[in-house]
Amino acid sequence: MATKLIVGADRGIAHAMSRHLHGRGDEVVAACFGDGADLAELGIAVEPGVDVTSDDAVAELGKRLEQRGVRLDWIVHVAGIMHLDTLDTVDLDDVRHQFEVNTIGPLRVVRELRGLLDRGAKVGIFTSRVGSLGDNGSGGDYAYRISKAAANMVALNLHHDLVKQGAMVQALHPGMVLTNLLDVVDPDQMTKYASAYSAPEDAAAQLVAVLDALTPADAGRFQHANGSFLPW
Repeated sequence: MATKLIVGADRGIAHAMSRHLHGRGDEVVAACFGDGADLAELGIAVEPGVDVTSDDAVAELGKRLEQRGVRLDWIVHVAGIMHLDTLDTVDLDDVRHQFEVNTIGPLRVVRELRGLLDRGAKVGIFTSRVGSLGDNGSGGDYAYRISKAAANMVALNLHHDLVKQGAMVQALHPGMVLTNLLDVVDPDQMTKYASAYSAPEDAAAQLVAVLDALTPADAGRFQHANGSFLPW
C-alpha cells in the first residue's frame, strides 16, 4: 500500500490529518519537527526532526523513506509560520524567515522526495487565501502574504513539472482554523470572529476529502477546503 506523508504534523491541521488518515486505515508517515511521540503512541509512523528549512534534514528524510522502500501517493506540506505586521512594523528578517519556511520549505521537500511519488500521486501544498493577488482587498500582513503568494507559485510550478511523471499538485487554503498560528492574533478579534473558525479536525476532514476527489482535470489550481476554487 502506498503511503501518505504529512509534513509539519506536530500539531494543528497536519496532526489532525495524520490521525484522520490513520483512523480510516491509510498508511501514514507523519514528519514532525519534534519527536511526534503522541502520534507514535497511536501507531502512526513518525519521522522526527524534520526541519523544512534544512537541506540536510530533508535529505535525510528522503534517504530514510527510500531505504524502507516507501512509495508515496500523497505528500501534504502543512508546515508553516505566521507573524503579523504592517507597513510600519514589518521586519525584513521576519520576511526572510517566513519565506524560508512557507515558500522554500515546500519546494525543498517536494523536490527532494519527488522520486518516491507513485504515478497518480497527489501533492498538497498549504498556502493561504491571504496570498491571493486577486483576493487582496485590504493589504497588511506583508511577510505572511508575500510568503504565501510565492508558495502559490511554487505549487503551480511544481504542478507543471510533476504532471510529466503523472503526479498532481494543488495549492490548498484550509480556511479559518483554530490552531497555534492564531496565537499572534489580537484576542479581541478572536472573540469577535470566534464562530467563523473551525476546529483542526473539521478542516483536516475537509482537506482529505478535497485531495481524495482531486483529478488531473482540476489539479494545478488554488483550492479552498470547502472545495471551491480561489483566484491566484
